[in-house]
Amino acid sequence: MRSCVHLLRFVAFAALLAFGELYAQGPPPSLDQGPGPDQDQTQTPKPAVTAPASGSTIRVNVDLVNIYFTVRAKKGGQLIPNLNQSDFKVYEDGQEQKIERFSRETDLPLTLGLLIDVSASQERLIDIERQAASAFFSNVIRPKDEAFLISFGKDTNLLQDYTNSPRLLNAALRDLHGDGPGAVMTGGPIPNTGPVPTMGTPKGTLLYDAVYLASNEKLKGEVGRKALVLITDGEDQGSYYKLSDAVEAAQKADAIIYSIYYVDRQFYFQAGMIGGGGASVLKKMSEETGGHMFTVDRKHTLNDIFREIQDEMRNQYSIGYYPTNTKRDGSFRRIEIKVDNPAYRVQARAGYYATPNDAQ
Repeated sequence: MRSCVHLLRFVAFAALLAFGELYAQGPPPSLDQGPGPDQDQTQTPKPAVTAPASGSTIRVNVDLVNIYFTVRAKKGGQLIPNLNQSDFKVYEDGQEQKIERFSRETDLPLTLGLLIDVSASQERLIDIERQAASAFFSNVIRPKDEAFLISFGKDTNLLQDYTNSPRLLNAALRDLHGDGPGAVMTGGPIPNTGPVPTMGTPKGTLLYDAVYLASNEKLKGEVGRKALVLITDGEDQGSYYKLSDAVEAAQKADAIIYSIYYVDRQFYFQAGMIGGGGASVLKKMSEETGGHMFTVDRKHTLNDIFREIQDEMRNQYSIGYYPTNTKRDGSFRRIEIKVDNPAYRVQARAGYYATPNDAQ
């Protein structure tokens, strides 16, 4: 089934790429319609994931609200993996809901996207990221799991589509290259080395675009456990989409975001800039989707963090319920999961969008 879905996706990604190529003739008004004759030529074009192939998205309509989450100790932060359904209560917009399904998800298939920042501010970290990500893929991807790899900087590129082969993922990692000051950008504003804005609307680090497109074009049509892992300093420059758009897209795709805050302080120091202040952005993305933000520092290497993410993804719970509010009005419904032990805290997404079935 997945192979058919992925084959269909090739068509959609090819269309997205075609829009990017049409930018030289005039930016498209949206990703889902062609350029209009009266379109404002100064509008920033919507981005596209550059990919070797692509496909359409299959929507799954279900009324069951399913939440994947973890529980940690408030002191120390250790994962708590052995709780039961009776230990939890779930609320939607303040109203308690009846739990219909509960499980501990240690071995459910995982769909994973790794998004790596290759902008100028991250270029000297890429070799470290490549090696750590290679070990991560080798350890976390099992035969029934699937993963894809996206790089983002001045462009957003799909380096490897869905696969369960660590060999193919590692081969794609070898294609990671930093933007650098000499990078060439086709179409759009004049490139710079980013991430500090200059005149006009330059493209430097398309973080929000990468999260939006990975969520909306890759994960939204998938079922089961879905996660995005970001490696970046959290600085965005030149994205078409906003932070709120990226978070909303991830929520609608039921994707958990694990963000890794990794800053090359020397880059900003040598450039005479104050940068690497994107921790709050990454924290918001992660907390709103039920994930966690990790920071690379002297005590926590990138390899250490990848191991923590692996442990977290293999020690999740799942709660499912049919909401008492049956309206499909597109509104955002707040979710709260409470655990009966005050020494524990639940890490879950903030809510979901009650999207009409015909818009799923």
